[in-house]
Amino acid sequence: MKPMGPIPAEFAGQTGELVIGGRTAAEWIDAGDTPLFVYDLSVVEARIARLRAAMPAGLDVHYAVKANPFTELLAAIAPLVDGLDIASAGELARVEGLTAPARVSFAGPGKRDDELDAAIRAGVTINLESDGEATRALAAAERLGVTPRLAVRVNPDVELRGSGMRMGGRASPFGVDAECAAALVRRLIDAGADWRGFHLFAGSQALDAGAIIETQAATLALAARLAEEAGAAPPLVNLGGGFGVPYFAGDAPLDVEAIGAALDDALASRTAILAESRFAIELGRWLVAEAGVYLTRVIDRKQSHGEIFLVVDGGLHHQLAASGNFGTVVRRNYPLAVAHRMGAAADEEVNVVGCLCTPLDRLGDHVGLPRAEPGDVIAIFLAGAYGASASPVAFLGHPPAKEVLAR
Repeated sequence: MKPMGPIPAEFAGQTGELVIGGRTAAEWIDAGDTPLFVYDLSVVEARIARLRAAMPAGLDVHYAVKANPFTELLAAIAPLVDGLDIASAGELARVEGLTAPARVSFAGPGKRDDELDAAIRAGVTINLESDGEATRALAAAERLGVTPRLAVRVNPDVELRGSGMRMGGRASPFGVDAECAAALVRRLIDAGADWRGFHLFAGSQALDAGAIIETQAATLALAARLAEEAGAAPPLVNLGGGFGVPYFAGDAPLDVEAIGAALDDALASRTAILAESRFAIELGRWLVAEAGVYLTRVIDRKQSHGEIFLVVDGGLHHQLAASGNFGTVVRRNYPLAVAHRMGAAADEEVNVVGCLCTPLDRLGDHVGLPRAEPGDVIAIFLAGAYGASASPVAFLGHPPAKEVLAR
């Protein structure tokens, strides 16, 4: 039997029927059928409140839309944060009208000319990823007769230790190498652009508070050095995020209070050139992952060579990450439960598999669960980030999962 990750605290102590946002799983399914994502807004609100309390006063909190762009959830989050970070023209369209354009920033390599045009017209900040992108953005702004809001995304010369996805300290498609960043800043200022500062991102999905503290300190030092080299103080320094959540057995929650205390000290002793700069952290997964539950119904129960398979009506086309096919080197189990038997002891070892014609479609690998029969519902937790929008929903022609926001 293989272990599962920890069920989020908001659901872990429940017994009997799973309750999400004040309604049972069965009630949500009656309203929406399966497969179904349910996002509990109260969990997101609590995460944001905890973050605000832990972080230094005045630190901006940005939401990374790519983590979960569900329209109703996005509309609820927008007024609770200081900025929205997008990665495509499609996400730009999703955030239109939810917040002031000046509070939106656009990152990501390979921005097309039409995307640059749309961002400049809208008045959002473009985080430039290369000299070539800068050239195209400046040309677009001149053609449109608009002063562009441009920041420089830096490929930092440090990496976030222990992160699930390292994005600094190496050759990268993301950002301008640190040794070239100051020259690009000077070029933007000389061209008359509205230079908005630096965006620095060293990694993601880190559970080691010490590593994040170390990286934030190095990021602040780098921002100061680049500002000195450019001879200009950055209006904003986006320190990135990287805050992880405990998906797997043995994972422990991140100590955000320790991170906040250390960042408060670091900002208090920052160098003079950063004295008037604003600072932000950009989080997606940490804010929304634990708020989501994916509900999928058992269609068939079968045995093969002595193993039990629970075949469900969902799968990796909705939950690629839970299947272990979204960048995970070693496949491990997300936390699962039988939705009407929360807290019950495991009766058997089973494999929970999806409805797709591929052996990759496995949502639970040799996990211990209470006995489940066709018609019962399996709940997969930590489904609030990189679920529906990060999965191959068109694969094999199955319909998309429904999504609802529990208020």
